[in-house]
Amino acid sequence: MDTTLIQEDLVVEGNVVAKGSALSVGGKITGDIEAKSVAILPSGQVKGAIVADDATVSGALEGSVTCNELTLAERAKVKADIKAKTMTMSPGASITGRVKIDGE
Repeated sequence: MDTTLIQEDLVVEGNVVAKGSALSVGGKITGDIEAKSVAILPSGQVKGAIVADDATVSGALEGSVTCNELTLAERAKVKADIKAKTMTMSPGASITGRVKIDGE
């Protein structure tokens, strides 16, 4: 699977669609993201909705996330409504919002 990287010095205002590939966010996106896989790196910030098969948050997310598998890393800061089939949360991660985990 191809991966697109949004570098730390890049700011995107608008929606990002990468349906068949992975997206790694080291910079800042203000807008919705639709991708096969999304990784918000420790330096990354997203304000918007994420729809993906799997998502990993190591940075900051404000908005919502809908995915099959969600992973929140140690320093993740999430202010979002979450809907996922499975979620893994490391100690030190924080969530503010509604969480719905539906394993079916």
